[in-house]
Amino acid sequence: QVQLVESGGGLVQAGGSLRLSCACSGCTFSGYAMGWFRQAPGKEREFVSAISRSGGSTYSADSVKGRFTISRDNAKNTVYLQMNSLKPEDTAVYYCAARLTLTASSKWVTPSDYPYWGQGTQVTVSS
Repeated sequence: QVQLVESGGGLVQAGGSLRLSCACSGCTFSGYAMGWFRQAPGKEREFVSAISRSGGSTYSADSVKGRFTISRDNAKNTVYLQMNSLKPEDTAVYYCAARLTLTASSKWVTPSDYPYWGQGTQVTVSS
């Protein structure tokens, strides 16, 4: 059974940085494209970044381009989201998600693209 566990959230001031991690168990990690989503109170879950099985391809939302970087370590079954220059509007619960795929694509951008989800980690950015 695939299980995803996020960590690394917290409270940070605007302009600061955080690094989220998501560890996958019960999966052959290199067979999964991985994504990060976020959900603020009263809003729909939105796409943040995604990475292909090998890590060779990434795709990010315009709102985080140049500030957030997704990466993965297949030897550690872990995907990361490095978040720099954080803004108050980045405040949300951040979720990682996994999709078993045979392709090298990273353009899985809707929640319905991913059957497996973590429990989420809170990120709060104060102004």
